[in-house]
Amino acid sequence: MTADEFLVWAEQQPEGSHYELVAGEVVAMAPERAIHGRLKGRVYRTLDRAIQTAGLDCEAFPDGMAVRVDANTVYEPDALVRCGPPLDDDAVEVNDPIIVVEVVSLSSRKRDTGGKLEGYFRLPSVRHYLIVMTEPKAIIHHCRDEAGVIMTRIVREEAVRLDPPGIELTGLFG
Repeated sequence: MTADEFLVWAEQQPEGSHYELVAGEVVAMAPERAIHGRLKGRVYRTLDRAIQTAGLDCEAFPDGMAVRVDANTVYEPDALVRCGPPLDDDAVEVNDPIIVVEVVSLSSRKRDTGGKLEGYFRLPSVRHYLIVMTEPKAIIHHCRDEAGVIMTRIVREEAVRLDPPGIELTGLFG
């Protein structure tokens, strides 16, 4: 299946069901544990609050928005941030995220830390990929600098500074 075919197909699926397209194959997303849902919500709220505090022309989105990596791959991150003019109200796809976040679950760990890491950084707009771990509580922060070099750090306690766009995330783990 192509990304275009997938997006049409996905919109016809029952509400509440989530899928991704990986190398042309549809992958159903497993139901979430409560801890995953809580942390996902906290990530979105923290991103949104940081954007508002900084007064940026950016918008945070919770899960549900599609990110096309290539002609045969579409991911649905747990949260993302894009900057610039607002998307059309009917948009289902974000083609220029600056921050992408995945909250790791048992069923997604391999994809989130492998294929998605490589895939998201194929998009020129992506500067930060955050992989949020529930156990142990940690954030793996992959950051692309101006020269295109991707650096990784593991954050357990301190705040995570995301430049650009110029926000700081604190208190993700309560």
